[in-house]
Amino acid sequence: MVITGASSGIGLAAAVAMARDGDEVVLLGRDPGRLRAAVDQVRTAAGRTPAAYRADFAVLDEVREAGRRVSAEHERIHVLVNNAGRLAPAGRRTVDGFDLSLQTNHLGGFLLANMLTDRLRAAATADEPARVVTTGSLAEAWGTLDVARPGRRQFSRWLAYGAGKQANLLFTVEAARRWSPYGIVPTCFFPGLIRSGFGLSSPLFALGRVLPMVFRTAEQGAETLRWLADDPAALVPGGYFAWRRPFAATGRSTDPERARRLWDASLDAVGLS
Repeated sequence: MVITGASSGIGLAAAVAMARDGDEVVLLGRDPGRLRAAVDQVRTAAGRTPAAYRADFAVLDEVREAGRRVSAEHERIHVLVNNAGRLAPAGRRTVDGFDLSLQTNHLGGFLLANMLTDRLRAAATADEPARVVTTGSLAEAWGTLDVARPGRRQFSRWLAYGAGKQANLLFTVEAARRWSPYGIVPTCFFPGLIRSGFGLSSPLFALGRVLPMVFRTAEQGAETLRWLADDPAALVPGGYFAWRRPFAATGRSTDPERARRLWDASLDAVGLS
Protein backbone atom coordinates (compact mmCIF):
# COMPACT_ATOMS: atom_id res chain seq x y z
CA MET A 1 0.00 0.00 0.00
CA VAL A 2 1.47 3.33 -1.12
CA ILE A 3 0.30 6.32 0.94
CA THR A 4 1.05 9.90 -0.07
CA GLY A 5 0.94 12.62 2.55
CA ALA A 6 1.97 9.88 4.97
CA SER A 7 4.16 11.88 7.32
CA SER A 8 1.32 13.46 9.31
CA GLY A 9 -2.44 13.61 9.84
CA ILE A 10 -4.76 11.11 8.21
CA GLY A 11 -2.03 9.59 6.06
CA LEU A 12 0.18 8.78 9.03
CA ALA A 13 -2.75 7.50 11.10
CA ALA A 14 -3.75 5.15 8.27
CA ALA A 15 -0.16 3.99 7.72
CA VAL A 16 0.32 3.12 11.39
CA ALA A 17 -3.02 1.30 11.66
CA MET A 18 -2.63 -0.64 8.40
CA ALA A 19 0.95 -1.63 9.22
CA ARG A 20 -0.16 -2.78 12.67
CA ASP A 21 -2.76 -4.95 10.94
CA GLY A 22 -0.07 -6.61 8.85
CA ASP A 23 -0.12 -4.59 5.61
CA GLU A 24 3.10 -3.54 3.93
CA VAL A 25 2.99 0.24 3.69
CA VAL A 26 5.11 2.58 1.60
CA LEU A 27 5.29 6.19 2.78
CA LEU A 28 5.61 9.35 0.71
CA GLY A 29 6.05 12.72 2.40
CA ARG A 30 7.34 16.23 1.78
CA ASP A 31 9.25 17.08 4.96
CA PRO A 32 12.35 14.90 5.62
CA GLY A 33 12.15 15.22 9.40
CA ARG A 34 8.47 14.36 9.61
CA LEU A 35 8.97 11.50 7.17
CA ARG A 36 11.73 10.00 9.35
CA ALA A 37 9.48 10.33 12.40
CA ALA A 38 6.65 8.62 10.50
CA VAL A 39 8.94 5.73 9.61
CA ASP A 40 9.81 5.39 13.30
CA GLN A 41 6.13 5.34 14.30
CA VAL A 42 5.27 2.67 11.74
CA ARG A 43 8.29 0.62 12.79
CA THR A 44 7.23 0.83 16.43
CA ALA A 45 3.66 -0.18 15.59
CA ALA A 46 4.46 -3.02 13.20
CA GLY A 47 7.94 -4.23 14.12
CA ARG A 48 9.31 -3.64 10.61
CA THR A 49 10.68 -0.66 8.73
CA PRO A 50 8.54 0.68 5.88
CA ALA A 51 9.94 1.96 2.60
CA ALA A 52 9.80 5.75 2.43
CA TYR A 53 10.31 8.30 -0.34
CA ARG A 54 10.56 12.05 -0.07
CA ALA A 55 8.70 14.11 -2.67
CA ASP A 56 7.30 17.62 -2.62
CA PHE A 57 4.19 17.61 -4.79
CA ALA A 58 4.84 21.28 -5.52
CA VAL A 59 7.76 20.09 -7.70
CA LEU A 60 6.68 17.73 -10.47
CA ASP A 61 10.24 16.52 -11.08
CA GLU A 62 10.32 15.25 -7.49
CA VAL A 63 7.02 13.43 -8.07
CA ARG A 64 8.45 11.89 -11.25
CA GLU A 65 11.56 10.72 -9.42
CA ALA A 66 9.54 9.24 -6.56
CA GLY A 67 7.23 7.53 -9.06
CA ARG A 68 10.19 6.01 -10.89
CA ARG A 69 11.70 4.75 -7.66
CA VAL A 70 8.47 3.29 -6.30
CA SER A 71 7.76 1.61 -9.63
CA ALA A 72 11.27 0.17 -9.85
CA GLU A 73 11.29 -1.17 -6.30
CA HIS A 74 7.72 -2.52 -6.04
CA GLU A 75 6.43 -4.89 -8.71
CA ARG A 76 2.84 -4.76 -7.48
CA ILE A 77 0.83 -2.09 -5.69
CA HIS A 78 -2.49 -3.27 -4.32
CA VAL A 79 -3.60 0.11 -2.96
CA LEU A 80 -2.58 3.67 -3.78
CA VAL A 81 -3.80 6.22 -1.24
CA ASN A 82 -3.85 9.60 -2.96
CA ASN A 83 -3.86 11.68 0.22
CA ALA A 84 -1.24 14.43 -0.19
CA GLY A 85 -2.81 17.87 0.05
CA ARG A 86 -2.35 21.35 1.39
CA LEU A 87 -4.22 24.53 2.22
CA ALA A 88 -1.65 26.66 0.43
CA PRO A 89 -1.18 30.44 0.49
CA ALA A 90 -3.21 32.17 -2.20
CA GLY A 91 -1.76 33.26 -5.52
CA ARG A 92 1.53 31.39 -5.37
CA ARG A 93 2.95 29.57 -8.36
CA THR A 94 5.11 26.46 -8.28
CA VAL A 95 8.40 26.03 -10.12
CA ASP A 96 6.32 24.28 -12.78
CA GLY A 97 4.23 27.41 -13.30
CA PHE A 98 0.98 26.16 -11.75
CA ASP A 99 -1.09 27.34 -8.81
CA LEU A 100 0.52 25.92 -5.67
CA SER A 101 -2.72 24.58 -4.21
CA LEU A 102 -3.94 22.98 -7.44
CA GLN A 103 -0.61 21.31 -8.07
CA THR A 104 -0.22 19.89 -4.57
CA ASN A 105 -3.86 18.82 -4.27
CA HIS A 106 -4.42 17.50 -7.79
CA LEU A 107 -1.68 17.57 -10.42
CA GLY A 108 1.02 15.91 -8.28
CA GLY A 109 -1.24 13.03 -7.28
CA PHE A 110 -2.60 12.73 -10.82
CA LEU A 111 0.93 12.37 -12.15
CA LEU A 112 1.94 9.78 -9.56
CA ALA A 113 -1.22 7.71 -10.04
CA ASN A 114 -0.66 7.55 -13.79
CA MET A 115 2.99 6.57 -13.28
CA LEU A 116 1.94 3.69 -11.01
CA THR A 117 -0.98 2.39 -13.07
CA ASP A 118 1.05 -0.56 -14.42
CA ARG A 119 1.93 -1.63 -10.88
CA LEU A 120 -1.73 -1.42 -9.85
CA ARG A 121 -2.74 -3.50 -12.87
CA ALA A 122 -0.08 -6.06 -11.97
CA ALA A 123 -1.58 -6.45 -8.50
CA ALA A 124 -5.21 -6.71 -9.62
CA THR A 125 -6.89 -10.12 -9.78
CA ALA A 126 -10.43 -11.24 -10.54
CA ASP A 127 -11.02 -11.85 -6.83
CA GLU A 128 -9.22 -8.80 -5.48
CA PRO A 129 -9.04 -5.62 -7.58
CA ALA A 130 -6.41 -2.99 -6.95
CA ARG A 131 -7.65 0.26 -5.41
CA VAL A 132 -6.98 3.98 -5.63
CA VAL A 133 -8.35 5.90 -2.65
CA THR A 134 -8.34 9.72 -2.83
CA THR A 135 -8.94 12.07 0.09
CA GLY A 136 -11.68 14.56 -0.77
CA SER A 137 -13.45 17.37 1.06
CA LEU A 138 -16.70 19.28 1.36
CA ALA A 139 -14.69 22.15 -0.11
CA GLU A 140 -15.41 20.71 -3.56
CA ALA A 141 -18.77 22.51 -3.34
CA TRP A 142 -17.21 25.98 -3.60
CA GLY A 143 -14.28 25.14 -5.88
CA THR A 144 -13.59 27.43 -8.83
CA LEU A 145 -12.00 24.84 -11.09
CA ASP A 146 -11.31 25.55 -14.75
CA VAL A 147 -11.16 22.00 -16.13
CA ALA A 148 -9.40 23.21 -19.28
CA ARG A 149 -6.64 24.85 -17.22
CA PRO A 150 -6.25 22.84 -13.99
CA GLY A 151 -3.18 24.77 -12.92
CA ARG A 152 -4.70 28.23 -13.39
CA ARG A 153 -3.63 30.67 -10.71
CA GLN A 154 -6.17 31.30 -7.95
CA PHE A 155 -6.36 34.32 -5.65
CA SER A 156 -8.21 32.84 -2.68
CA ARG A 157 -6.69 29.93 -0.81
CA TRP A 158 -10.10 28.50 0.04
CA LEU A 159 -11.38 28.71 -3.53
CA ALA A 160 -8.12 27.15 -4.69
CA TYR A 161 -8.40 24.37 -2.14
CA GLY A 162 -12.00 23.77 -3.21
CA ALA A 163 -10.90 23.62 -6.84
CA GLY A 164 -8.32 20.98 -5.94
CA LYS A 165 -10.89 18.91 -4.06
CA GLN A 166 -13.30 19.23 -6.99
CA ALA A 167 -10.50 17.92 -9.18
CA ASN A 168 -10.01 14.96 -6.82
CA LEU A 169 -13.60 13.86 -7.34
CA LEU A 170 -13.50 14.39 -11.11
CA PHE A 171 -10.25 12.40 -11.22
CA THR A 172 -12.00 9.56 -9.39
CA VAL A 173 -14.93 9.61 -11.83
CA GLU A 174 -12.72 9.48 -14.93
CA ALA A 175 -10.20 7.04 -13.43
CA ALA A 176 -13.09 4.68 -12.73
CA ARG A 177 -14.17 4.87 -16.37
CA ARG A 178 -10.65 4.32 -17.69
CA TRP A 179 -9.20 1.88 -15.18
CA SER A 180 -12.08 -0.30 -13.98
CA PRO A 181 -11.73 -2.63 -17.00
CA TYR A 182 -8.19 -3.37 -15.79
CA GLY A 183 -9.28 -4.34 -12.29
CA ILE A 184 -8.53 -1.00 -10.61
CA VAL A 185 -11.27 0.52 -8.43
CA PRO A 186 -10.90 4.27 -7.74
CA THR A 187 -12.90 5.81 -4.89
CA CYS A 188 -12.90 9.09 -2.97
CA PHE A 189 -13.88 9.97 0.60
CA PHE A 190 -14.55 12.88 2.91
CA PRO A 191 -12.85 12.31 6.29
CA GLY A 192 -14.73 14.99 8.21
CA LEU A 193 -13.18 18.02 9.89
CA ILE A 194 -9.89 16.84 11.36
CA ARG A 195 -7.76 18.10 14.26
CA SER A 196 -4.30 17.90 12.70
CA GLY A 197 -1.50 20.12 11.42
CA PHE A 198 -3.51 20.82 8.27
CA GLY A 199 -4.67 24.42 7.97
CA LEU A 200 -2.97 25.63 11.14
CA SER A 201 -3.12 29.21 9.88
CA SER A 202 -6.88 29.04 9.36
CA PRO A 203 -9.20 30.38 12.11
CA LEU A 204 -11.73 27.71 11.11
CA PHE A 205 -9.33 24.86 11.81
CA ALA A 206 -8.11 26.58 14.96
CA LEU A 207 -11.60 25.92 16.32
CA GLY A 208 -10.63 22.25 16.39
CA ARG A 209 -8.75 22.89 19.61
CA VAL A 210 -11.85 24.18 21.38
CA LEU A 211 -14.62 22.23 19.62
CA PRO A 212 -13.55 18.59 19.87
CA MET A 213 -17.18 17.49 19.49
CA VAL A 214 -17.12 18.89 15.92
CA PHE A 215 -13.58 18.10 14.83
CA ARG A 216 -12.41 14.49 14.66
CA THR A 217 -8.99 12.98 15.35
CA ALA A 218 -6.74 11.89 12.49
CA GLU A 219 -7.33 8.28 13.55
CA GLN A 220 -11.09 8.75 13.25
CA GLY A 221 -10.66 10.48 9.92
CA ALA A 222 -8.62 7.54 8.63
CA GLU A 223 -11.33 4.99 9.39
CA THR A 224 -13.14 5.38 6.07
CA LEU A 225 -9.81 5.39 4.24
CA ARG A 226 -8.92 2.05 5.81
CA TRP A 227 -12.34 0.66 4.94
CA LEU A 228 -11.99 1.73 1.30
CA ALA A 229 -8.53 0.19 1.15
CA ASP A 230 -9.62 -3.21 2.44
CA ASP A 231 -13.34 -3.99 2.59
CA PRO A 232 -15.09 -5.82 -0.31
CA ALA A 233 -18.20 -3.68 0.28
CA ALA A 234 -16.19 -0.60 -0.68
CA LEU A 235 -15.50 -1.79 -4.25
CA VAL A 236 -17.66 0.83 -5.96
CA PRO A 237 -15.82 2.35 -8.96
CA GLY A 238 -16.08 6.13 -8.81
CA GLY A 239 -17.82 6.05 -5.43
CA TYR A 240 -17.69 8.92 -2.94
CA PHE A 241 -17.98 8.08 0.76
CA ALA A 242 -17.99 9.48 4.30
CA TRP A 243 -18.30 7.51 7.52
CA ARG A 244 -18.24 4.30 5.43
CA ARG A 245 -21.42 5.30 3.62
CA PRO A 246 -22.13 6.82 0.20
CA PHE A 247 -21.85 10.60 0.33
CA ALA A 248 -23.35 13.24 -1.96
CA ALA A 249 -21.25 15.61 -4.05
CA THR A 250 -22.16 18.53 -6.27
CA GLY A 251 -22.95 17.92 -9.92
CA ARG A 252 -19.90 19.92 -11.00
CA SER A 253 -17.66 17.45 -9.20
CA THR A 254 -19.24 14.34 -10.68
CA ASP A 255 -20.05 15.40 -14.25
CA PRO A 256 -18.50 12.84 -16.66
CA GLU A 257 -17.80 15.38 -19.38
CA ARG A 258 -16.00 17.74 -16.99
CA ALA A 259 -14.06 14.74 -15.69
CA ARG A 260 -12.95 13.79 -19.19
CA ARG A 261 -11.90 17.35 -20.04
CA LEU A 262 -9.98 17.70 -16.77
CA TRP A 263 -8.16 14.42 -17.39
CA ASP A 264 -7.02 15.47 -20.85
CA ALA A 265 -5.91 18.90 -19.63
CA SER A 266 -4.09 17.34 -16.67
CA LEU A 267 -2.22 14.96 -18.96
CA ASP A 268 -0.99 17.98 -20.91
CA ALA A 269 -0.09 19.89 -17.73
CA VAL A 270 2.11 17.13 -16.30
CA GLY A 271 3.63 16.12 -19.61
CA LEU A 272 1.99 12.72 -20.06
CA SER A 273 -0.01 13.38 -23.24
